[in-house]
Amino acid sequence: MSAQPTSSAAVTAIPAGVFCAQDYEVLARKLLPAPTLAYLAGGAGRDITLRANRLALREWSIWPRLLRDVTGGHTRVALGGTPFTHPLLLAPVAFQTLAHPRGELETARAAAATDTCLVASTLSTHRLEDIAAAAGPLRWFQLYMQPTREATLGLVRRAEQAGYAALVLTLDTSIQPPSHRALRAGFRMPADCVAANLSAAVGPSGESAPASRIFQGLMRDAPGWDDVAWLRTETRLPIWIKGVLHPTDAARLQQAGAAGLVVSNHGGRSLDGAPASLHALPAIRARVGTDFPLLFDGGIRCGEDVFKAVALGADAVLIGRLQVYALAVAGALGVAHMLKLLREELEACMALAGCATLADIGPGALLAQPAAAMPAHWQDEPSDGRTDADLD
Repeated sequence: MSAQPTSSAAVTAIPAGVFCAQDYEVLARKLLPAPTLAYLAGGAGRDITLRANRLALREWSIWPRLLRDVTGGHTRVALGGTPFTHPLLLAPVAFQTLAHPRGELETARAAAATDTCLVASTLSTHRLEDIAAAAGPLRWFQLYMQPTREATLGLVRRAEQAGYAALVLTLDTSIQPPSHRALRAGFRMPADCVAANLSAAVGPSGESAPASRIFQGLMRDAPGWDDVAWLRTETRLPIWIKGVLHPTDAARLQQAGAAGLVVSNHGGRSLDGAPASLHALPAIRARVGTDFPLLFDGGIRCGEDVFKAVALGADAVLIGRLQVYALAVAGALGVAHMLKLLREELEACMALAGCATLADIGPGALLAQPAAAMPAHWQDEPSDGRTDADLD
């Protein structure tokens, strides 16, 4: 069942019908096998949080402003002292050969071509060293704590040696509930789609069955605060923490020495029923202060979405599903083109809102839009899996 909607040959032209970044989602839904699409597009459980992420972005309108001089405008931002030409990062997305035969290697090429920071997943289908060789200088490594510290440290040392500039420690998916959508579609991970950076897992031997499959089973190896402290002593790389939604956790992680935080609910793939990332963002920004780096992850589909996230407290955003949709449609060229479109959409939005720089974007640039004022088809994702763009 390995999904390979594009050929192994490089795509050399922008596909017809792509006029905005979200058009890649529309095309990918036509190309990907239905079970694979259900897995990639779905969240956890009933997709409550997945839908909440998109709806939260629609709860805000952007105030247009007049007679503002934006001729010196730009999208530059500094994260942890490192300059970025734009606030778009490619999120860590696992098992990308589901979307393209070359998976993460194509995504890395796109990152290099667009001066984009690539965050490579622990669960990549290519070795982190090979991804690093294809990516540009802006590359981070997303880390899942392994069952043993020795195994975790092995990944860290490989990331250091491969030239990754930061670690993104993900803490919110010790348990990843299954997607009802993917289960109903009959999705099974193809045998040739494996995590290339991990050795085969070895299960416990001679142990009695846990009293609870969840508490004493799946959560047995979940990381704790001591693991975060230990990791800081073992690496020279800055450590970002991904999966933060509660202001108290954010403050404690800031005090524990995190380089920055990623406000994220794992794209709706963790606790189904968790708040939308955008709803959590303002309170976390208020708690950690104005100067502490925050990234946003959750539902970005257009430049206006990026603007809204920045207005509510983010310094930059992670692009997840849209990355994979573009990869499925046109490989490296598709991902690079999608990023170009997103950046131009953001620039157009900034210009019309009178914001010459990202620093000019704040809460005052937004106007709350009650749900009752939204078009009816915006209230939820269509049950047949189509997007807003399909319905317009």
